[in-house]
Amino acid sequence: MPDATDADGLTVGQVSSRLGVTVRALHHWDEIALARPSLRTAAGYRLYTAGDLERLHRIVVYREIGLGLDRIRTVLDDSTADVPGALRAQRTQVAERIERLRQLGAGLDRMIDAHERGLLLTVEQQAAIFGPKWNPDWPAEARERYGDTTQWLQYAERSASRGPQEWRAVADAVAGLDRDLGDAMDAGVTPGSPEANQLVERHREVFASYFPLTRQMQVCLGRRYETEPAFAAHYDGVRAGLASWFRRIIDASARAHGIDPDTATWR
Repeated sequence: MPDATDADGLTVGQVSSRLGVTVRALHHWDEIALARPSLRTAAGYRLYTAGDLERLHRIVVYREIGLGLDRIRTVLDDSTADVPGALRAQRTQVAERIERLRQLGAGLDRMIDAHERGLLLTVEQQAAIFGPKWNPDWPAEARERYGDTTQWLQYAERSASRGPQEWRAVADAVAGLDRDLGDAMDAGVTPGSPEANQLVERHREVFASYFPLTRQMQVCLGRRYETEPAFAAHYDGVRAGLASWFRRIIDASARAHGIDPDTATWR
């Protein structure tokens, strides 16, 4: 390799700054004979000529579009290489990557909206799915009350992946459970019986559409169903006395699993 003065070329550090490439990368490309500096100073320092820089520019461009170093070497050094074909293939991969990123961005937007709004449905869609008694302000009120909880996070993640059809299925499952609870109470099903315990398990499964529900958490919900006016009105609107009966079958099931309903906490 010819010797030169510093004025004849650029040092590794200068090239690194000019091209935005690390010194380590330049050293590696030198070691594998992909892009070697043509000159050295008397002290042995590498110097890159204008021709070297042109090659380096091409390497940087090809690397940016995703070509591997071996493929870059072929494109640069093999006169028989199908360069347009290689670039077209890489362009296809880039387009596919862009589409994946677009979909990821759209998914992130839905996740953000779900965390902030709870339901990604219009007011009209909510009324059509959840019925005329539904209050479209409820999701915002729930976020205000529970937005910093793990359960809201879990609910938002589920909500982000649901459209009207999926929410319709959830609403139908809830309505079906309510009807069956009322029918079971009318039929004299007693707390602790296999039929009652099956309904309690079904409640946990249906409720998992919102977030996972432990047995202890279910006991806490049972208390609220009986004591909070909005919940009690809902269940007693299905059948008179259903709110209290529902709590009793939840408590009986909890006892069968070693949980004291009087001391159960939200965990």
